This record gives sequence, structure tokens and C-alpha cells, in this order.
Amino acid sequence: MIHVIATIRLAPGARAAFLAEFHKLVPFVLAEDGCLAYGPTVDEPTGLAVQELAGDDTVVVVEQWASPAALTAHTAAPHMADYRVAVKEYVRGVSLLVLRPA
Repeated sequence: MIHVIATIRLAPGARAAFLAEFHKLVPFVLAEDGCLAYGPTVDEPTGLAVQELAGDDTVVVVEQWASPAALTAHTAAPHMADYRVAVKEYVRGVSLLVLRPA
């Protein structure tokens, strides 16, 4: 199993529109072979001194995949290509962490 943390930086004020499109995608991804978990998250301020906030113009996608091969197949899925077109005007950058249990 692997964990993926995808940080998506958005155009100012675009988060609601981006999330509307993203939520359309989620059922398709969850149906993919090897997808164990997949969902968007946003900041939950807690007041903890060590907490860092992603910010109002960021969505962090938390994913779990059965294997790196499943993740690779996910990136090539037709619905992912459609999603990228649908959100292109909102997205300013993406960074990805791919992690395995230690």
C-alpha cells in the first residue's frame, strides 16, 4: 500500500468551483482497481502552535493505493484527462508526495 498527498494550489477565489468539479471525479476514482481511499481536504484550524495551514487557495487530496502500479494506472485513466481539462483554469500548481508505510 502507498499513501499519496497531492497539494493543489488554486487561483485566488477558485476553491469552491474547483471542489465542485473535483467532487464529480471522486466516484470514478474510488471505482478504480487499487484505489483504497481518495478525497479532497481543506484546512481545519485547531489553534495548535505546530499546525501549518495550507491556505484558502489550496486543496490537499489524501489518497491510498494498493500499489505504485495502481497509482500509475490512475494517472492515465480517461476520467483523469477529462478532469484536468475541467479544472485547468483553476489550478496554478500541483505537488505530490508518494509515501509507503515505514
